[in-house]
Formats: sequence, structure tokens, C-alpha cells
Amino acid sequence: MPRKAVQSAARKPRRDAQLNRERILDVAKNAFTRQGADASLDDIARQAEVGAGTLYRHFPTRDALIAAVYRNEVEKLAAAAREYAATMPPIQALRKWMLLFVDHIAQKRIIAPALNSVVGGPEKLYESARGPMEGAITALVKGAIKSGDLRRDLEPFDLLRPLIGVAYVPAGGDWRQSAHRLVDILLAGSSLKHPAKN
Repeated sequence: MPRKAVQSAARKPRRDAQLNRERILDVAKNAFTRQGADASLDDIARQAEVGAGTLYRHFPTRDALIAAVYRNEVEKLAAAAREYAATMPPIQALRKWMLLFVDHIAQKRIIAPALNSVVGGPEKLYESARGPMEGAITALVKGAIKSGDLRRDLEPFDLLRPLIGVAYVPAGGDWRQSAHRLVDILLAGSSLKHPAKN
């Protein structure tokens, strides 16, 4: 068998395993959102079109699956920051990512009961997310400072702290709209010129 064919055959199972993992995480996120921590793992496996053994091979415990769902959302946020920075003007990239961060907070509120069920509490999960979030916001803010849109003395994480604080305010019907307005207020207060909306 040609060497390239052997290499392709060796890669295929790993690709399939990665696709299985992604499907499981997507289905699990929806299940934990709708049903909380007690969502059936067998149902998650069935909806993801994998066997129960495949699910448990990737995620040996319910806690491991809940933690992986949260970490996967954080990884998506970090990847979005890189994508926006590469394809948009700096201030627009920053604004769009901050709006995405609001959606992340909203999702975190919804699955909080599942996260709170993790043995030892969710604090370690939240702490593990701090590094990727700081890296994302720092890179975006540096780009906007370099472009002349933001003041040079801005501390990047100061833009996220108020949004994180919103998560502890009792939710109203217009919670997300208020948080989106807060993004524009924060950027306007930090800008050398008013940010252009996309």
C-alpha cells in the first residue's frame, strides 16, 4: 500500500473520533440547557448518533462531560477572537467579540445548574477560562489601540469586568439588550473616536 494511503488510513479514525466528540458536545450543551445536570447521557449519545461506549470513552463521567461542554464554549470564544482580528477592522472585531462574550455569559447562566453540580463546584472551571479570555480581549484591545481607536492606558480586562458583573444581576426580559448597550457604552468611554458599528 502506498505510503500516502497508509497515512490517510491512520488519520481517518482520529478524524472520526474528533467529529464524534464535537457532536457529543453540541448535543450535550443543548441537553444540559434544557434539562440541567440530570440530562440522560444515553439520550445524549443517541442524539449524537454514537454508542454509549463512545461517549464514555471520551467523557468517563457526567462531570467530565459538563466540564468539557464549558471548556468547548471557551475555546470557541478564543477562536472567534482570532478570526475577527484577522478579518475585521480592530474596533469592529473588538465590539463583535464583546457581543459574543455577552452571549457566552447568557449561556453560562442557563447551564449554571449543570455547572454547579460538578463535584467541588464550578470555580476551577471558571478560573481555567480566565487565561483564554484575557488572551482574547488583550489581543483585540491591543489591535484597537494600535489603530488609534482606543486610549493607550486602557486595561483590556476592564472591558469584561462590567459584563461579567451583569451575570450576577437578576435577569429581566431585556437583560441581553441591556448588556449589548453596555458594550457600546464601554467602548465609547474607552475610545479616542466613537466605534463604528458593523
